[in-house]
Amino acid sequence: MAHLRSRRRLALAVPVVLSLTASLGFIPGVASAAPRSAAPAVTAADGPNLAYVVNTKTDHRTIGSVKKEIAKAGGTVVTTYDRIGVIVVHSADPGFGPRIRAVRGVQSAGATRTTPLTAAGTTDEGAVDRLSAAEAAKVEAAATPRSEPLEADQWDLRAIGADKAARINPGSSKVTVAVIDTGVDDTHPDLAPNFSAKQSANCVGGVADTSEGAWRPYTAEDYHGTHVAGEIAAARNGIGVAGVAPGVKVSGIKVSDPDNGLFYPESVVCAFVFAADHGVEITNNSYYVDPWLYNCVDDPDQKAIVDAVNRAQQYATKKGTLHLASAGNSNHDLASDAIVDDSSPDDSTPVTRTIDPHECYDVPTQLPGVVTVSATGVQNLKSYYSTYGKGVIDIAAPGGDGRYQIPDTPSKNGRILSTLPGNQYGYLQGTSMASPHAAGVAALLKSEHPRATPAQLQALLKAQADNPGCPDSYDQDGNGTQDATCEGGKRVNGFYGFGVVDALKAVK
Repeated sequence: MAHLRSRRRLALAVPVVLSLTASLGFIPGVASAAPRSAAPAVTAADGPNLAYVVNTKTDHRTIGSVKKEIAKAGGTVVTTYDRIGVIVVHSADPGFGPRIRAVRGVQSAGATRTTPLTAAGTTDEGAVDRLSAAEAAKVEAAATPRSEPLEADQWDLRAIGADKAARINPGSSKVTVAVIDTGVDDTHPDLAPNFSAKQSANCVGGVADTSEGAWRPYTAEDYHGTHVAGEIAAARNGIGVAGVAPGVKVSGIKVSDPDNGLFYPESVVCAFVFAADHGVEITNNSYYVDPWLYNCVDDPDQKAIVDAVNRAQQYATKKGTLHLASAGNSNHDLASDAIVDDSSPDDSTPVTRTIDPHECYDVPTQLPGVVTVSATGVQNLKSYYSTYGKGVIDIAAPGGDGRYQIPDTPSKNGRILSTLPGNQYGYLQGTSMASPHAAGVAALLKSEHPRATPAQLQALLKAQADNPGCPDSYDQDGNGTQDATCEGGKRVNGFYGFGVVDALKAVK
């Protein structure tokens, strides 16, 4: 399976975002970013074949000149996103990076991995808990006439009024949420009615493959994307579970590497551009871009990754796509001055480093305009694992808490029940589960306000949220020590941002 890591995610306050944008000179004005592909790279004998992103100005003369220099420097162009000035390159020459950075017209360039490949993760916390036939029968026995068979265990829908919202407006089929992830099993009976194949692809390697089924997970163990998709838009069809927005469309854009599950920058660049060019209104991003947990802009490789992915996501934003992303499962205060990262790079040997969260960025969550989502449990309290931080978290949503917040449901499972590949269902928890709940509410808002821009949609998300305020105490394990400190007031604070999303208010 593409094991998605127990993430430590970083976001930042608005002034820092503005600083980041200005310092790197992101995103040129663009109209189309359709890629042009070239022949596969040829591995040279002097080193392992690595992938690079080379970022340039967007005029064709500069791009043409740089591509000639890429060949001279020992690289092979995989694809070119002309309108955002991003070129994906393969090279086996160890000196390719420094040489290409010295070329006129190259604004930044760097390797997207540190070694030829190993293991990864997203923002789910712990292994999947598959629903057995006996458990399913117990839950189905508790179903009401107006609910789905397994909805009695979906405390998360009731927590944000999504069950009642569906009776008023389940969402428009003209709105699509793209799940950028490990793939989506569109043959699942709860997903098939709402799946948009024409807005789905396999973007692994940086070039979109839209052939039939290319977007599906590699194996049943690559369940993450299918679970996320069900949380957003599982149909109310008398089968299994329901999604937050059961009337909207959902698509799958697969970006996880088949060998190790890593989410490489070139694949994510492809996903954002593909979503934008295929009319996707909202993307869900429950991952961080490998191999660096935080990308420090004083490192040329990491700077190039930030630049390339940001160009792609801002291209999509300018074409009308809103992006939501999970905040991470480290229980870190991202408003702090320093964070210890002992997991990067994750494709070779990690090195412990202390990073400044104002200069080293989690991608894509920390990029300008991306909505950062923290996780809550059934008690409407921050989940024990969820990352937080005043001025960092935008909104919160149910992500589950199977340790401290146990619901009064048939299974008494505090995690999130959703779809799995192979017509199955199971429980997961994490900020990976919180982000799709918020994406579902965003889809309902887009259905109500079809002309809303991404910025307006983000403002509506914050306006409809309900903020429980900072708790008097956050000693989850009862040992007398606070497990996290919430800063801020009733309107905005570090645990919930502007508050927990409210699907019922979104449709009213």
